[in-house]
Amino acid sequence: MLGSWLVSYRLKSKFEFYSKRQLQNGMSGAEIAEQMLADHGIRNVRVISTPGRLTDHYNPVDKTVNLSEAVYNQRNAAAAAVAAHEVGHAVQHATAYSWLEFRSKLVPVVSVASNFVHWILLAGILMLETFPELMLIGIILFGLTTLFSFVTLPVEYDASNRALAWLENKRMVTREEHAGAKDALKWAARTYVVAAIGSLATLLYYVWMYLGRRE
Repeated sequence: MLGSWLVSYRLKSKFEFYSKRQLQNGMSGAEIAEQMLADHGIRNVRVISTPGRLTDHYNPVDKTVNLSEAVYNQRNAAAAAVAAHEVGHAVQHATAYSWLEFRSKLVPVVSVASNFVHWILLAGILMLETFPELMLIGIILFGLTTLFSFVTLPVEYDASNRALAWLENKRMVTREEHAGAKDALKWAARTYVVAAIGSLATLLYYVWMYLGRRE
């Protein structure tokens, strides 16, 4: 929990810092995203604005790059990094990136599992002596959510690598701006790392509890 808070704090501070550094090319996050899509020959993906802060994401269902209002409109290194990163997911989708396809297949199962896993685990703990199989079912469901967390890591890192490579190769940013974009995306990726490690630690705790009580 402490690690998650620290990474989240650093992420917000990094984005606030790089949000103050205006791009020399004067392009907004939306324009960066549209240009990257065009350079990759992707014509069927729309770039739209979505409410909130750090709510940026790519939706493979309706093929939209959703940029938070600040990223969509602002013209700084942080906005460029986030916009290019989300388009990186669109490029993954267009090129059938294997880890993204695997994660997409897990989504329906994980969505169902996440809705019930905590209730099943709670009931499993209370009934561990009389009905241990319920706890085991909860562990399996939680294991699926943990697997999803780890599968997400290569997807996120690859999207960032694609974004940074395009920003550099197309000379969309200066060397200093590129360093800022890289730093911002590095901290964004670490939030997924912390989440995955936290999920694994929790899973191991439940396994230890199950095996310990059974003995």
